[in-house]
Amino acid sequence: MNWLYRFSVTEWSIVALFLLLYGLYFSRTFRLARQLGTSARAVIPKFFLRSSYLLLLLMALLGPSFGEAERSVTTQGRDIYLLVDISKSMDATDVAPTRLERIKYDIQQLTDTLAADRFGLILFSTDAFVLSPLTADHDAFNRMLRDAGTSLSPSGGTDLCSALELAREKLITDPTTQQSAKALVLFSDGEDFGTCDRSALSRLRTYAIPLFTVGVGTESGGTIRKGRDFVRDDQQRIVRTRLDRETLQRLASDGRGQYIEAVANSQYIADLAGALHALQGRTIDRRLIAVSTNKYYYFLTAALLLIAIDLIVTVRTFSI
Repeated sequence: MNWLYRFSVTEWSIVALFLLLYGLYFSRTFRLARQLGTSARAVIPKFFLRSSYLLLLLMALLGPSFGEAERSVTTQGRDIYLLVDISKSMDATDVAPTRLERIKYDIQQLTDTLAADRFGLILFSTDAFVLSPLTADHDAFNRMLRDAGTSLSPSGGTDLCSALELAREKLITDPTTQQSAKALVLFSDGEDFGTCDRSALSRLRTYAIPLFTVGVGTESGGTIRKGRDFVRDDQQRIVRTRLDRETLQRLASDGRGQYIEAVANSQYIADLAGALHALQGRTIDRRLIAVSTNKYYYFLTAALLLIAIDLIVTVRTFSI
């Protein structure tokens, strides 16, 4: 027999209090019996009865487990491409240390949370390319993620459509994804998307691939370092890049996904992981395991039966 909880100070205190009070009761009862010149042995059966149901109640409280039952355990996984914006605006410091570095750290937390899922990584600015194909090797994925940087972008613009088309093509042409739940997660500040063909989002809906967008940055915005100076416009004014929340919300809505805003303490990762986990994933492992079941109710039922007997059956304390 196994126990869910150990016999603790609380249980020992209950037993000690019971014995102390019954000891005082015995002392008073037998003293009165001597004074009356009679016997009080009738209280002894009641003591054993009450001790028995107290013990049974304590055993039920400790959660006794015995016997085995078979239970089916299923592990499910999903195929998720992460689309990360590496345009120059992702070097802004309104999110410490920079928008991109913060996202790279948060993505590692996401892969740790969804350990059964496969992840792929697409970087995009004016062009999009696959840095990591779908893989269940999260350590290798995170090593490649650490190499991502805005220096890989040939220019400062952003073309989201090319990234969406590339991700869609990879998901639907890979034979290993045919029976899987699929999703795209876009990490960006939402700037410079320009005119994106809405048919790209329509094709995602056709293949039941939801698009989740994560907004990185602040409404007040931040500056972008360029050597010892800052990035400036044609009038030599310091450029300030801001989070375009509305664009990302619209993309998530059109893509049948959800918009989530990145926050400094990374709590949003739990929300994102929960939304992805809600997708019906492929079954990657199913097995039957033997488990012990908590049988506390046996002991509780026996204790209640003895309590009922204690209440119904009366004994004469003093016999003549």
